[in-house]
Amino acid sequence: FAARKQVGESVERPTFYYQQNVGGLTNVLTAMEAANVDRLVFSSSAATYGNPSAAIVEEKLHAEPINPYGETKLIGEWLGRAATRAWGLRFVALRYFNVAGAGWDDLGDPAILNLVPMVLDRLARGEKPLIFGDDYPTPDGTCIRDYIHVRDLAEAHIAAIEYLGKDERPHDVFNVGTGKGASVREVIEQIGVASGLDATPEIRERRAGDPAQLVASSERINDVLGWTAQHSFEEIVQSAWSAWQAGPRRIEV
Repeated sequence: FAARKQVGESVERPTFYYQQNVGGLTNVLTAMEAANVDRLVFSSSAATYGNPSAAIVEEKLHAEPINPYGETKLIGEWLGRAATRAWGLRFVALRYFNVAGAGWDDLGDPAILNLVPMVLDRLARGEKPLIFGDDYPTPDGTCIRDYIHVRDLAEAHIAAIEYLGKDERPHDVFNVGTGKGASVREVIEQIGVASGLDATPEIRERRAGDPAQLVASSERINDVLGWTAQHSFEEIVQSAWSAWQAGPRRIEV
């Protein structure tokens, strides 16, 4: 939860990302070993996959990150496995896909770092939402991602904690996603539907390090952890809009 997570920033500041994400995790694992704390649920990322050719990404796919952020998350998985072999750490990595939405109105995302709050921030300032690249090899030319409700992600963590208490743990990496993708343009359009606002976007150049499509296979986490996403894409956007409207930057509709 304390790692840096912006793809573009990682491309601009790779040494900083390695220092924070890899160095920080090394410190945590060193302290855990010294204190005899032997269970870790690691926040990994779909960015470990890079730009896969498969439409639906399975955990067994060879991870080839294309930006320093994804590289640091993959190294974090390696560190967890090494600690498992060295001193018996019980380790599991959850590869988050695109987390969005709000569990409750008072728990909205306050940081303008992910797509949904970035769009809402632009609308609150009377500006058009931005799309970085509309020439990707996808149906509408914009990047496709698998959006997961933050409440579903929380449930995945509970399932992972329970899993670490078992003697038989056949896997140590799980995708956390829905198996369904939505494009950047579709997300912006859905925000327009939820809010009733004009969300016509402005097109900009591509950002460095963005893969065209990342959609999770959720078969392993369904079968092994018994976890399945319960919230729809529409519910994700509606919850984010409701939380935004409950906050200090409410938009008059």
